[in-house]
Amino acid sequence: MTPTPEGSRIARERRTVRCMVEIYCRGHHQRSSALCEQCDGLYSYAMARLDRCPYKDDKPTCKKCPVHCYKKDFRAVMRQVMVYAGPRMLISHPVLAIRHLLDERRPPPAQPARSTPQ
Repeated sequence: MTPTPEGSRIARERRTVRCMVEIYCRGHHQRSSALCEQCDGLYSYAMARLDRCPYKDDKPTCKKCPVHCYKKDFRAVMRQVMVYAGPRMLISHPVLAIRHLLDERRPPPAQPARSTPQ
């Protein structure tokens, strides 16, 4: 059975990242609804990186991924977001948090071959 796009690993990763950035923004920038400009930029960058993920639906969690697709400064900020929002996800989004923890236990797949330009 092929997973539906809404239930795919990448789609779940998108929802998880969105929730984490929202939690971080509320906690650090006192935003109640919309993301601040800085957090919205981080979220947009994360979505662009997910769009280009070479693993597609076999994507491991960022912590286990052998491919570092974030630029160094974005990686540092996203790490802060995850450290802050991760434990809080268990309260506000327990299903996403547990699914993410289970995904983290999966071994990373073999690195996909790079396509050669023609």
